[in-house]
Amino acid sequence: MADPVVHFEIIGPDPAALRSFYSGLFGWDAPPGASVAPEISDTDQYSFIDAIPTGDSSGIPGGIGGGAQSAARATFYVGVPDVERALAEAERLGGTRILGPVRNEGGGVTVGHFRDPAGNLIGVAGPR
Repeated sequence: MADPVVHFEIIGPDPAALRSFYSGLFGWDAPPGASVAPEISDTDQYSFIDAIPTGDSSGIPGGIGGGAQSAARATFYVGVPDVERALAEAERLGGTRILGPVRNEGGGVTVGHFRDPAGNLIGVAGPR
């Protein structure tokens, strides 16, 4: 069975401006203060966006965050059972580990980032 996309996030140096932009553009409600690992975003600047259902009731939750030291990026996360194993496999296949595994105790999730061979930043998330 293939691993699904489970989360997306938009990160930048001015998270308040990003929240305002995406609220105006798409109607996303994203109040700051969600639990997040500090390696991902300033902890008081991260916002979760609930999954917005499509016609078939599917939808992917997301987040907006960052802070003054954050590089702008949009990333999607693939759900995996073991983040370390997925990062090691990405490296074995020619990717480059960028972050992790990092545990967000408040959210009960472990995340990691890697760049694929073309340089795209991809996230993996799982229980460990």
